[in-house]
Amino acid sequence: MTLKPTNHQRPHLLRLLLAFLAAMLLPLSLSSATIADDEDSPKTWSVQVGSESSDQAIQGMFFLPSNIYINAGDSIQWVANSAEIHTVTFLAKGQPLKPFNPFDPKQLGRQGGTTYDGHSYYNSGIMANVSNTGFKAVEHYTLRFTHAGNFTYYCVVHGKAMKGAVHVRAAGTEYPFTQSQYDRQTKKEERKIVRDGEKQWEAARKQASNHKVIAGTDNETAMLMRFVHHEIVVHLGDTVTFANTGMGAPHTVTFGREPANIFAPVGSPKNFRGGDLSSGLMEPGAKFTVTFNKVGEFDYICALHDYMGMVGEVEVLP
Repeated sequence: MTLKPTNHQRPHLLRLLLAFLAAMLLPLSLSSATIADDEDSPKTWSVQVGSESSDQAIQGMFFLPSNIYINAGDSIQWVANSAEIHTVTFLAKGQPLKPFNPFDPKQLGRQGGTTYDGHSYYNSGIMANVSNTGFKAVEHYTLRFTHAGNFTYYCVVHGKAMKGAVHVRAAGTEYPFTQSQYDRQTKKEERKIVRDGEKQWEAARKQASNHKVIAGTDNETAMLMRFVHHEIVVHLGDTVTFANTGMGAPHTVTFGREPANIFAPVGSPKNFRGGDLSSGLMEPGAKFTVTFNKVGEFDYICALHDYMGMVGEVEVLP
């Protein structure tokens, strides 16, 4: 038998039904209001500084994403994602981009406040995801943007080869991308950079021999932080040429003790019999030729990138 409500029960059931529907709809309305509030409230976006392969041999020279669209009032946090050092640097209006100076405190340390004024010099200082770079490095740098406009920034270590842009629109403007979309694109770009570095590595192997060592290479996209071949065998009196075949990254070839000033040459490469010898700073295109006049095994490093594994050995036979 089916029970049916009597006439006097129907208003009571109707009130219960309305109360139930109100209880169900209230959280939805609150959730919608919260979403609306979140869309209008300032956001903090994330940009990756650099990238690298799992063994640190390949380093990327990119801010990822390189272009980001935000609204006035939003902030960006740049996060170091490589052992190679970088900076986030906004130049002052009319200020030229100068070569990296490892002794300039305005390049090495943080400059400017926490809110970007749209025209002054702001700098993160040295950024890296490791602590043994030889510099005082930070892993995060955050700026808030209140002025609409398009603002270009650089890594002063790598110059015009590594730049990004922040596009600031009026508060309340609809965002073209979400952080998740930026993150997915970043992962794709990272994989492309590693593949590019692997191609450079293979090309370097074909160029290298027991008498020619490729002392790092790069194409302003990926940097190979390795000597190729990192172990060679020569004979007494032979010469070896170390060549930096890259376009942007400097290196050193340093035997013995690491000098206090790694940028200046040390010793005589024409008659190396062990001890301290260093090329000093080798800019892209530079070569350093060493004649080995003593039998033995001689270890050497790139004083800039040895902490990433850029080391080598020359074995000299009679």
